[in-house]
Amino acid sequence: MSADAAIDHLLEGLNPPQRDAVMHGEGPMLILAGAGSGKTRVITHRIAYLLRTGQARPGEILAITFTNKAANEMRERVEHLVGRASRAMWVMTFHSACARMLRAYANELGYTRQFTIYDTGDQRRLIKQVLDNHGIDTKRYTPRAMQSQISSAKNKLIWPEVYAESVGSPFEEIVAEVYKDYTRELLRMNAMDYDDLLLNAVRLLEKNQEVRDRYAQQFRWVMVDEYQDTNAVQYRWLQLLTSEHRNLAVVGDDAQSIYSFRAADIRNILEFEEDYPDAHVVKLEQNYRSTQTILDAANALIANNRGQMPKHLWTDLGDGDPVRVREMADEYAEARWVTAEIQRLVDEGVSRAEIAVFYRTNAQSRVLDEMLTRAGVAYQVIGGPKFYERAEVKDAIAYLTFLVNPRDATAFTRIANSPKRGIGQTSMSRVLGYANDLGIDVWEAARGEVPGLTKAARNALGRFMDAMETLKAKAAENGPVAQLLDALLHETGYLDALHAERTIEAQGRVENLQELVSAAAQYDINAENGSLEEYLQQTSLFADADNIRDDEGLVTLMTMHNAKGLEFPIVFMIGMEDGTFPHSRSIEESNLEEERRLAYVGLTRAMRQLTLTYARRRMGYGGGSAPTIKSRFLDEIPRELTDQPSRISRGYPTPGRVASWSQAAAASAEYAGGDTNDAQLFRVGDEIVHAQLGDGVVTGLQPGGIVVVHFAGEGRDRSLMADVAPIKKR
Repeated sequence: MSADAAIDHLLEGLNPPQRDAVMHGEGPMLILAGAGSGKTRVITHRIAYLLRTGQARPGEILAITFTNKAANEMRERVEHLVGRASRAMWVMTFHSACARMLRAYANELGYTRQFTIYDTGDQRRLIKQVLDNHGIDTKRYTPRAMQSQISSAKNKLIWPEVYAESVGSPFEEIVAEVYKDYTRELLRMNAMDYDDLLLNAVRLLEKNQEVRDRYAQQFRWVMVDEYQDTNAVQYRWLQLLTSEHRNLAVVGDDAQSIYSFRAADIRNILEFEEDYPDAHVVKLEQNYRSTQTILDAANALIANNRGQMPKHLWTDLGDGDPVRVREMADEYAEARWVTAEIQRLVDEGVSRAEIAVFYRTNAQSRVLDEMLTRAGVAYQVIGGPKFYERAEVKDAIAYLTFLVNPRDATAFTRIANSPKRGIGQTSMSRVLGYANDLGIDVWEAARGEVPGLTKAARNALGRFMDAMETLKAKAAENGPVAQLLDALLHETGYLDALHAERTIEAQGRVENLQELVSAAAQYDINAENGSLEEYLQQTSLFADADNIRDDEGLVTLMTMHNAKGLEFPIVFMIGMEDGTFPHSRSIEESNLEEERRLAYVGLTRAMRQLTLTYARRRMGYGGGSAPTIKSRFLDEIPRELTDQPSRISRGYPTPGRVASWSQAAAASAEYAGGDTNDAQLFRVGDEIVHAQLGDGVVTGLQPGGIVVVHFAGEGRDRSLMADVAPIKKR
C-alpha cells in the first residue's frame, strides 16, 4: 500500500470534525468531545496521521491520560495502527511519565534515582510518626485527615511554606506543621508519595532549564485525554513542556467534569482559549452511543449550567423511546419496582449484563441490595463491595453480634481496635488465650486481669469494655434496634473517628452507617416482636447472599461517579430527589453545576432505554420517613421527551412556573401529599445552631425546602436543606 493510500485508509470512516482534529498540524488545539463521540479514536488516529505524514517521529510523541487502563487501551490501539513504532512513544499516565522523568534526574532535587514511591499506607505511617514526634493527639488529628489535606495542597500546587502562610484555623496550623516535617522526612528517606511524582516533576522543570529544554525538544507533539479532569499541578507540568513549540492538543468535555473533590479544576478546559488565543477548536458532537431522545434530555439538562462550552449532541441512531419517569411512594417501593422491571426485562430475553442502576451515593444501594437478593437477581457492585460487605457496616454488625454472643472471638477481634484505641493484635491474642486457658467467655476474659498486657493496653481494653457494658445494659432493655445501633456508633467513638478523618471517603462511610441505622429502624417498624437476635439473623441473609455467576451476566450497580466512561443499553437512575440528587452537601456549598454535570454523565451512559425514579418519602437517619421534593433536574428535562403527561410538574418549581415563595410552599405541600416541609418551621430572623458550623441566623427561605443561613463563624451565607441539615432553632 502506498503512503497516500495508507493515509486515505486511516481517514476512512471519520466524520468531518473527527477528520479535522486528526489532520490539524502545528499549534494548540482543543478537541471538545461530547459523550460517546469517539474521542479515543480521534487521539489514536491523530498519532498515526502525524507519523504517516512524516510530521512526527515516534519518540517525539507524548500521549497522556489518567488511568493505567485507559493508557493500556490507547497504547494497544495505537500499536494496531502503526505497529512497533508505538514502543518508542510515551503513551502513559501523568504519574508514569513524571516518574520516568524523575528516575532520570532525581539527583537534581536531592534524591537518588533509586528513590522509593510510597503508597497510601506508607504515607500515613510516616505522617503518624511526624504527629507522634510533635506530641499531637492522633485521634483528634488523624493521619488520614493529614494525608488528605496534604494531598489536596500538593494537587493545587501549594508548597509547604506557602500553605503555612495561608492557614486560618487551628486544624490548618497543625496540617502546615505536619506538611513541612513530612516533606523533610520524605527527602531524608529518599522517598516520594504519588502526589510528589507530579509536584517534583514540576519543580524539576522549573529549577533546571537544561532538563526542561531537553524534554520540550523531545516531545514536540503532546496530547492529553480527559483534560477537564486535570488539576493545577498537571496544568503547570503541561505548560512547562509545551510553552516553546505549543503543539498541545487536549481532548475533553467540560460537561463531564465531576472530580472537583479530587482537585480537578474545570477552569483548565473552560479557559483554554484564553491561554491559547490562537487555538484551533474542534467540536465532536455526533454521538455513536445513545438515541436522540436521550441526547436531547442531556442537552436540555446541561444547558442550565452557566459555566460551560456550548455543544449539542446528535445521533443518526433514531429518536428511540421516551425517557421513563416514575414516582414511587418510598425507597422500598422504588427498589421493588426496579427489581420487578429488571426481572421483566430478563424474562423478555435481555441479558442482565446490559442493565445498570445508578445512584448518587453508595448508601442508596442498601435497599436495592436487599430486593435483588430476595428476588434471586444476580448483580455486582462496581467501585466497592455490596452494602453489607462494606468494612464499616461489618464493624457495626460485629459490635451488635458481640453484645448478643459474648463468646464470639471473631467479632471481638474485629471491633476491639476499630476504631483504633490502642488494643493491638498481640493484646487481643492474649485476651483470647486467657479465655481459652480458663474456659470462659471472651467477654469475661476481657473484663478480667489478662496477664502480659501493658498498662496502656490494659487501660484501653478497660475503656472499651466499659462502653460495651453500657451498651449491653441498653440491649437488655429490648428497645428498638435502631436506637441501640445509633448509641453504639456514638459511644464507641466510631462516628467521631470517621468525622476526624475529614475526607470524602470517610463521609461516605458515615452515610453508609446512617443508612444502616435507617435499615434497623425499618426493621423495628415491620417486626411485631422483634429482637436484636432476629435482626442479626435477618441481616446475615443479605450479607451471605450467593454471588451467582452465569451466562446471562450480572446487573451492574454503581454510583454515577463510577459510571463515567461506561455505557449500558438500559439504565435506571434512582433517588432523583433534591437532597439526594442533587446531594444536600452540594446544595449547601452552592455546587449545583457539578451535580448537574454528574447527572449529565448518568444520562449519557444510557444507549437505548433510560428510566429516572424518585420517591415521595425517604427514610432519614434514625428511621424517620420524611417527605421529599423531586429533583430539580427532572424539571429541567422537557416533558415532551418523557412518557409523562403534559401537565404542570409537581415538585421543585422552575423559573416562571411558580411566582412566589407561598406558591412554591403550596406546591411542595401538594407534592408531599399534604405533609409540611421542615423549612416551614423556620422564619427569616430565626437564630439557629448547626452541629458543625455553630450559630447562625436565617436570612432567607427558598423553594424546595431550602433555608439560607448566615453563619457568624464563617461570615457568609449557606443554603441548607432543612430536611437534611443538622440545624435547630435556639
